[in-house]
Amino acid sequence: MSSTITVIGAGSWGTALANLLAENGEEVKLYARDKAVVDSINKQQRNFKYFPEHRLNNNLTAFNNLESALVEAELVVISVPTQALTSVLKQIQSLINSDVIIVSTAKGIEEESFKTNSQMIKEAGFKNVVVLSGPTHAEEVMEQLPTAIVSAAKNKEAAERVQDLFMSNYFRVYTNPDVRGVELGGALKNVIAVASGICDGLNFGDNTRAALITRGLNEMSRFVNYHGAKNLTLVGLSGMGDLVVTCTSMHSRNRRFGIEIGKGKTLSEAKEEVNQVVEGVKTARAIYNWLDSEKIDLEMPITKQVYQVLFKGKDPYQAVEELMLRSKKHEMESVVDNSLWNI
Repeated sequence: MSSTITVIGAGSWGTALANLLAENGEEVKLYARDKAVVDSINKQQRNFKYFPEHRLNNNLTAFNNLESALVEAELVVISVPTQALTSVLKQIQSLINSDVIIVSTAKGIEEESFKTNSQMIKEAGFKNVVVLSGPTHAEEVMEQLPTAIVSAAKNKEAAERVQDLFMSNYFRVYTNPDVRGVELGGALKNVIAVASGICDGLNFGDNTRAALITRGLNEMSRFVNYHGAKNLTLVGLSGMGDLVVTCTSMHSRNRRFGIEIGKGKTLSEAKEEVNQVVEGVKTARAIYNWLDSEKIDLEMPITKQVYQVLFKGKDPYQAVEELMLRSKKHEMESVVDNSLWNI
C-alpha cells in the first residue's frame, strides 16, 4: 500500500528525492514556489529548471499552494536551504500533525542561532525528525546510478520507516542514531569543499587535494567531537563519503564556487556563476562567528582561512601558505604517546 508523501522544495535535490519516492510507488506531492515549475511538472512531467531532459514519474504531482500539498501527508520531506527553514516551519506548523515524520535534507548551520536543521524542526514542535544525508548528487540519482545514504534519527522506528520508503535497487539507505554527527559532518564538509575548489582554481594538484581532504576530515572530527557526537560517524557515508564526493566532483556547487574564488572572482561574482545556494559560504561564517563569540579555542585552520578569503578579502595564495607554514605538530595528536618513540 502506497504512502502519501509531501516534498517541500523543487530544487535539484527535492525533485530527485520526490521522483525516487514516486518510482518506488508512493503518492508524492511536490511543493514549488515557482508556478512555472509547477506547470512544467504537471503538464510535461519535467522540471524545466533542473532536469529538462528527465521525464518525472506519473505518481508525482506538483503544487504551488503549500496547504494543498500537505493534505493527508503521512511524511514530509523538507528540501530547502538551511537559511530558509525557519520560514517554512512557520508556514507548516498549523497545517500538519506534530507526530508526522519530518525528513530534513539540508546540510548547513543556521547563522544567527548556530542550530542544525533538526534542532530547528524539533523546536518548531515536531517530534519525529529524520536526517537524510550522504554522498548523493541529485544528477546521479536522477540517472539511477548506484547511491548510498544515511537515515539518521534517535527514534529507530522513524529511521527505519524512512529507510524502507527510500530504498531501491539503485538507492541504498543505512540507519544511524548519531544525528548530531551526521548533521555537523554534512555541514562542515561544505566548507572543506569550498577550500578544495579554491585550490583547484589556483591550479594546485592531486597532492594538495588529498592533503586537504585528509586534514579536512581531521578538522571535522575535532568539531563533532567537541559537540558530543561520534567520531566514528565521520568515517561513514555522511562524513568521509560526502567529503570525498563534494571535494572532487563538478556536480558540487561548493567546489564549483571555490574554483571561481581561486580564479580571482569576488564572493558575489562566484555566487552568480554557480547560480545555486552554496551552503558552505554561510556555514563558514557561522562557525567562524561562533568560535569568536564563544571564545572557543578549537583548532579549525581550514575553516578560518576559508572565512578570511571569502569575507575579509584575503589572498587565497596567502591563505594556503599560512596553512602550510603553521607550527609543527603530530599528524594524530590524540593518539601520540611519547612511549611510542625510540628516544
